[in-house]
Amino acid sequence: MLVAHGTHVMVIDGANKSLFRNRGSGLEPELERIDHRVNQVKRTNEIGSDKPGRNFQSVSNARSAHEASDYHQEEEDRFAIAAADQLNVLLTDSVSGILIAPPHVLGVMRQHLKADVRARIIAEIDKDYAGRSADDITELLARF
Repeated sequence: MLVAHGTHVMVIDGANKSLFRNRGSGLEPELERIDHRVNQVKRTNEIGSDKPGRNFQSVSNARSAHEASDYHQEEEDRFAIAAADQLNVLLTDSVSGILIAPPHVLGVMRQHLKADVRARIIAEIDKDYAGRSADDITELLARF
């Protein structure tokens, strides 16, 4: 894959986010890390009650359970939404981007990216490469 000079590459999952900029040429990209964040997400039972709520019928003795909330997943989704907001600010008319994330994170981010920013994203790669080195990401881009 040709990666133009100045292209931003965001690699994210629910717990790690790295933002790179290509300071090399299109044929020989050289990724420079410009931002890195780690999201310390606790397990659901550490955040709140992991037992589902109960619903009692007023007419009979019947009971039913509500679906349990996954607070851990909600926190990871908030992290992905914050990353999408960062891309909304970062990708201007002259800057393009590449997004590398697991499928669920890509889906969450797509919902929160502006239409003009989505048009400037030249590739979405559904791989979990967060936490890997710039060399590993460059190899992935070369194979894509």
